[in-house]
Amino acid sequence: MSPAAGPLGLIAGGGQMPLRVIAAARAAGREVFAVVVEGWGDPEDFRHVPHVVVRVGAGGYAIEQFRAHGVRQVVMCGRAQRPSLLAVRPDAGMAKMLLRIGKAAFQGDDGLLKAAVRVLEEDGFEVLPSQAIVRDALPEPGLLSAAAPDARAREDIRRGIAVVRALGMVDVGQCAVVQQGLVLGVEAIEGTDALLARCAGLRRDTPDGQRDGVLVKLVKPGQDRRVDLPTIGPVTVAGAAAAGLAGIAIEAGGTIVVDRPATVAAADAAGLFLIALRPEELTPTETNP
Repeated sequence: MSPAAGPLGLIAGGGQMPLRVIAAARAAGREVFAVVVEGWGDPEDFRHVPHVVVRVGAGGYAIEQFRAHGVRQVVMCGRAQRPSLLAVRPDAGMAKMLLRIGKAAFQGDDGLLKAAVRVLEEDGFEVLPSQAIVRDALPEPGLLSAAAPDARAREDIRRGIAVVRALGMVDVGQCAVVQQGLVLGVEAIEGTDALLARCAGLRRDTPDGQRDGVLVKLVKPGQDRRVDLPTIGPVTVAGAAAAGLAGIAIEAGGTIVVDRPATVAAADAAGLFLIALRPEELTPTETNP
């Protein structure tokens, strides 16, 4: 990451990851120009960097702003809410993009994001993954917390991997909650926080009153790892704790942990396990739904 590459462009949604990208880029001597998507990112969070706020349908204006500020490399990250296509109200530039994207605009999140990356590249931008800027965002395999999953939790993890892989094949979601082999919920458009809140009322009682069940979060099969990687942070841990779960299993090298020290500390304080694993290392028998 060299200052000679010019300012880094950032398409920013909500949450902490866009702010971590800014901090890491600046620590490496590189300035950032941010396009904050209205309703996704909080403009107040970006007051310390040059930025513009754009509505979802103003993709043409966003590209014009990147060019005007000398941006050649772009990172897309942060929490997003996919809008109804009828509510997008595309500007002229965005309308042309939608024509180029074609039917992918009407498909799942991954298809749309892949198409958006392709459009940016065709327009001369290089799309970088956020983990190329925030180097410690993706944990290696291993236990991150003091607590560890027991045999029952490991079985739920295996079940969750099978379910999330099946979801990912049809580009639906990146995570599921499993307890005692039962799928309490799967992520769709509502996102992980809402999934956890919903599952809190579906959790099975346990004879010993202990925490039970797991959140499993993985990369979708064939996903472009430059955009929309699964992400967890302290808020995820709080949601899992409130839902009575025993822990969280994520894909090593594929799930972003925002503010790892705070996330691990939150898991330890709540008595939850947090483990990073490689799903492909499980046998086909173990991952069969």
